[in-house]
Amino acid sequence: MSQVKIYGIADKLNHIKQKLSEVIHSCVMDALGMPADKRAHRFFPLEKENMFMPGGRTDAYTIIEISMISGRTVETRKKLIRLLFDRIKDQVGIEHMDLEICIYESPACNWGFRGMHGDEVKLNYEINV
Repeated sequence: MSQVKIYGIADKLNHIKQKLSEVIHSCVMDALGMPADKRAHRFFPLEKENMFMPGGRTDAYTIIEISMISGRTVETRKKLIRLLFDRIKDQVGIEHMDLEICIYESPACNWGFRGMHGDEVKLNYEINV
């Protein structure tokens, strides 16, 4: 299970939502082995005056936060981040300097979905990859 939040300036983000979601999910599938039907993305387009960013960034500045069940190796998480940087640059046009990614992990028992605790659900994909 993973949940993805994407933050950016509305004028830029609103035009690329569909493509960005497709690219992010392709990275999640390739790095984590997530099935195609497990996409859970939420976009948070902000007015420019509500998005303060570090120096050297442009209006394309985008933050991606990924929440997922603990268990992936460091190598797997790094692979996901690398795929995101490279594919988003190549396919969406957001430069590495304008992209920040953070992965948040928590134990399966902290998750609840389909009316069950995450550690009681039989998933159709592996967590420990």
